[in-house]
This record gives sequence, structure tokens and C-alpha cells, in this order.
Amino acid sequence: MDRPDTDDDATGPIRRITDEVSPSPARGASGTPGTPRKPARRTPPPDGARRAADPARRRTDTGPQRVPANGAGTPRANGDRRADTGPQRAARRGDTGPQRVPAGTKPRPAKKPEPETGHGHGHGHGHGHGPAAPASKRVKLLLIWLLAPLALATVVGMVVLYPWGKPDPTSVVPQGTPVAADISATTTGPCLAQGQVQVGDQTDPNAKPCLTVDLTMTDGPASGKQLKLTVPIEPSTPRFAAGDAVVLAYNGGNASDPASFQLVDFQRGTPLLVLAALFAVAVLVLGRWQGLAALVALGLSFLVIALFILPAILAGENPLVVAIAGSGAIMFIALYLTHGLTARTSAAVLGTLVSLALIGVLSAIFSAAASLTGLDDSTSTLIGSLGHGIDARGLLLAGVVIGALGVLDDVTVTQTSAVWELRRANPDLTWQELYRSGLRIGRDHVGSAVNTLVMAYAGAALPVLLYSSISGVGLGALLGSEEIAQEIIRTLAGSVGIVAAVPVTTILAALIASREPAAYLSSTTKSVPSHA
Repeated sequence: MDRPDTDDDATGPIRRITDEVSPSPARGASGTPGTPRKPARRTPPPDGARRAADPARRRTDTGPQRVPANGAGTPRANGDRRADTGPQRAARRGDTGPQRVPAGTKPRPAKKPEPETGHGHGHGHGHGHGPAAPASKRVKLLLIWLLAPLALATVVGMVVLYPWGKPDPTSVVPQGTPVAADISATTTGPCLAQGQVQVGDQTDPNAKPCLTVDLTMTDGPASGKQLKLTVPIEPSTPRFAAGDAVVLAYNGGNASDPASFQLVDFQRGTPLLVLAALFAVAVLVLGRWQGLAALVALGLSFLVIALFILPAILAGENPLVVAIAGSGAIMFIALYLTHGLTARTSAAVLGTLVSLALIGVLSAIFSAAASLTGLDDSTSTLIGSLGHGIDARGLLLAGVVIGALGVLDDVTVTQTSAVWELRRANPDLTWQELYRSGLRIGRDHVGSAVNTLVMAYAGAALPVLLYSSISGVGLGALLGSEEIAQEIIRTLAGSVGIVAAVPVTTILAALIASREPAAYLSSTTKSVPSHA
């Protein structure tokens, strides 16, 4: 058989140089695998062709390549060796282009490329993961067994404690109907009764002055009518001025008689609405869809307080039991709606429930030991308006439980998230290691959470603290007074519950997270490249 044509073709001298200098290690001249082939004598190309050849192409282009089945018919750009991995690289090493076959030797047919199985050595592939399930089946069953009885007890408690069919309680002390009005002018002078006129300029120097207010009512039975009221100026009296929007109390008498109205307060609807709108916008901008869920959960929490807790307590039910049932409902709604129906949220719910129960027990024990009655000024006013007795100590304990709920949610959610992220970062951690690592994170959170609760109660009781500080009694008597002692028990019982929530929630989260298979811990949807 004659030698193949050595004239330059589409590949020119490049193919001949590679063919002779880089023989295939897998086949010899006869096509038998493993037989080395002697390099053939090379005919140097013309100088013009050598100079015209691209050096980069001379180094990389080894002639026609066999393309695997998954990439057949797709040419590859010159020099793109980095993108050619796996079976392409192996094929290129085993086939360096057309081979010269000696005379009398039958050419060996090309071996068909084997289909790629996705698990060969030296190739890359990706594992796509969709969004992880909330929990594995084993963890789901565990959480159902733990949480289902608690959720059922919450629902049953709300149904039993709700005042079905009972009339809405009303105040036995007339409060008056609110009527809106605008102040047009104010003057300061002696306190004169309606129709009384001052004679002369002599006034009693010890007499307190009064504020005469000209009003225009904007709603109610005498809307649009002018009215003149006299208000004594006391240190506790608000300072009204022209242009203020105020609220009057109408006692139901003659609408044209000024004695039927009483100036009681300012109108604050517009500033409150503006601030609420700013709050909602801030939450939505930062939290987006989760912020929207948090706002919805906040609204539902207020509904639980307004439609269940308040009516049940006013109907005479035990305030502490009502507060525990209502707090349980608020916790289920707020946590699951804000953070999703996941295993980590369920662990936070369990930790919050245990901590709330601990706070209630501690508050009940120490309020009884300290002989707290709960009869502060606001509670006394409430009892006088109701016309019948109420469990004032239970009302105090209910306030402790509801006040600690918000801080507990923050602590428990943070702890469960920390444990889940530790488990996700290292699936080989045992529950003991998860607990120790999560507890170290929780120690930093405890100090700030306790300080938050203390400052919240101190701010609410600031007038009481100021009044007690000028009473002239000793520190021991000051701390032992009813108003101060109940704030101390609120703060310390709530703080103990918050401190206990860290280890309790951490161990619950560690036990649950350690039982999650590693496949349920990843939430990425990106491909993960394999190792060669």
C-alpha cells in the first residue's frame, strides 16, 4: 500500500508532526494494544507553512478527535483543553488522529465509546438538591408525639375558659361617651361656676387658677356647636392650648348644657397611625415576606388577647390559667407563622412552653411567699369599675407570663437556629457536642436578654420607683413595698425562665437535630461538584 499523501491538507503539517512525535501509547503500528510504534521519518514542511502555523494550535490541535456519545457532533474550539474533561480527555489521549497502517494490514475499526454512567474516574458531575423537607419522617413522628398533646391542651383550655353565652361586663362607674372636639381659644383666670361673673380685680392669692376653653365639637350629639368649659389648673392637669384636638366625655345629659361634658384627654389617633405605618414599612423592607408574616402574627396575637384573654379574665376565670392558655395559642401562631412549620421551630415551641411553665410556677410560689396581693392603683380601679372581686394576685402572675413571652420567643428561636446550623456545618457532631457548642452561644445571649427584661419592667414601673425614692423610708422598706416587690418578682421570675430557656431549648434542639439524616440538613439548590 502506498504511503498516505504527505501534502498539506486542512490540518497541514500539524497533523503529521503530532502523528509522528506523539504516538498513541495504547496501540502500535498494527493496531495491537500495548505495542509501541516506531516513529516514522518526518518530512519537514515548507518554511512558509511552518511560519504560518499558529504555535498555540500546533501545541493543542492533534487532529480529529473522537467525541463521546453525550457530545457527538459538537465541535470544540481550538485550544479549549480545560473544558475538555472526563471521557473527552481519555479519548484524546488514546486517539491522536489518523494513523498510518502498514501494507497488507486491515484497518482496525474504531471502538465505540461506552455510554457515560456518571460515576467514572476523573470526571465531574453535580448533585442537584431541592429545598430540604422540614424534617425526616422519624423526626416528624417524634415532634407530633411531643407537640400534639400540648396543642390539644391549648385548644381545649381556650374552649373551656371562654365565657360562652355570658354578657359582656360593663363598668358600674359611669365613664361617659367619648366625643371629639377642637379647641379654638383658651384663657386663664379665676375658677368661676357656669354663669358666674367676676366683680372687681381682687382675687384670692391662695386660690388656684382655672383654664377656660372654647371648643367646637366635631362629632357626637352636638356636632358643630360651640362650647365653653372650665378646667382647674393642677400639676396633674394636661396643658391644653388653642388648636389642640381633644376628647370630651359626654354623660348623656342635655347636649347644649356644658355640664354634660368633661374635658378628659387629647386625640392621638393620627400620630399613632403614622408611627404604626412606619413600623410596618420598616419590618417589610427588612424582613420582606417573613416580615409580612411577622406582622400578621402580631395582629393575630392582639386578637387572642382582645377576644380571649380579656373576656375570660373579666368573666371571673383564673387569670394565670387564662394567661397560660392564651400564651400557648400566641406562641403556636407567632412562631409557626413567622418561622415556618419546621423541626427547628417545633424545638423552639417546646423550649418556650417549658420555660413559660417554669416562670408561672416560680411566680406563683414566690408571690405567695411574699404575700403579694396585686392590689396596686390600676387593679383597684379595675375592681371598683367591675363592681365585684377579681383574683388580683392571679392578674399579677398573668402579667408576668405574658410579659416574658416575647423575650422567650427570641431566645428559643435563636438557640434552635444555632444548633441546626452547627449540625448542618458538621453532620458528624453528636447531640452532646451540639449541646455544648450551642450552650456556649447561648451564654452570650442570656446577658442581653435578661437585661432587656429588667429594663422593660423598670421602665414600666418608673413612676413607682420615683415615688418610692422620695418617700423617706429605708431601702429595705422601699424594696418590700407592694409596688416594688411585685416588680422585683416579675423581673426575677421572668429572668430565671429566660436563663433556663437556653439549656432547655438547646438540649431539645440537639436531641432533635442529631436524629435528622444528613440529607435533610442541606437546603441548597446548587450543584455540588464531586471529587475526582
